[in-house]
Amino acid sequence: MTEDTRIEDWDSYSAGLRARGKELSAIHPELMKGFGALSRGASTTKHLDAKTREMIALAVAVTTRCEGCIDAHVRKARAAGASKEEVAEALGVAIALNAGAALTYSLHVLDAMDGATG
Repeated sequence: MTEDTRIEDWDSYSAGLRARGKELSAIHPELMKGFGALSRGASTTKHLDAKTREMIALAVAVTTRCEGCIDAHVRKARAAGASKEEVAEALGVAIALNAGAALTYSLHVLDAMDGATG
């Protein structure tokens, strides 16, 4: 990462997100209530423990490029007892899936090349 794109102060970044979230909640409370309900529903599981949920969340955060999600779920993963090594393995899955998606879409390009007329 370059100095101008790296988040240097995750605590400040997180505080800024929370402040903007409160602003959006004041403007559109039903939206934020719905998001909160969805989030609570997804975190209420019977078969996955908190650490596993957070590993999945971190992998998805990487694939969706959501910095706020990375911030929130790193904090939750730490609280659930995740080690840096465990997180690295979860990130390996995300990396592999992104590469797999690029491969699959590359095959679609070949299909398009074969089917394109013009």
